[in-house]
Amino acid sequence: MSDVTSVDGPASPPPPQTGGLDAPPQAGPAAPVGGWPTDQAPAHPGSPYPGSPYPVAEPDRLTRFVVRLYDRSPRWAVPLAALGCVAAGIGYTLLSDPTRSAPDAAPTCLLKLTTGLDCPGCGGTRALWYVLHADLPAAARHHFLFVFALPFLAYLFVAWAGRQAFGWRLPELRVSSRTIGVFLAAWLAFTILRNLPWAPFTSLYV
Repeated sequence: MSDVTSVDGPASPPPPQTGGLDAPPQAGPAAPVGGWPTDQAPAHPGSPYPGSPYPVAEPDRLTRFVVRLYDRSPRWAVPLAALGCVAAGIGYTLLSDPTRSAPDAAPTCLLKLTTGLDCPGCGGTRALWYVLHADLPAAARHHFLFVFALPFLAYLFVAWAGRQAFGWRLPELRVSSRTIGVFLAAWLAFTILRNLPWAPFTSLYV
């Protein structure tokens, strides 16, 4: 009877489990990083990612100069520069009077000069000239979509410049990607229709 274990004796330890819910997860193969396994990828000292074999590109001298200039400039400098660009475009439009210039006068639209077709932006400068002279029907005649988008573009600029320069918190104009897609599709249709040689589309040609 020596083979029988007494109930009062010490219990034998359970056999080790090799599976089931209580088993620890088995370590799988390491995910590759840049063609290297994670546990073998040589870490580059210039990379912000652990184990990445690729270095970070150092900014060139011009980029460092622009970033340093931006950090040191007052917050109103960038909106002022943007406003200067807008003012330069308006000044050029007023001085050149595109409504009286010849079709081949420089600078001109290369597409229209070579093919005779209106490009997507043809008539925009003349439309701006008429807007500045408060003649909205004539402006819409030359580029209706430009006149339609101008108030939204002006508000976006004022909201951005006011926030950057003065900390204004104007109501944000949210434009979804779907709205942008519809506008671009309308612009494409407008560009095609204004070049059709049949009435009433010929009235859109500028």
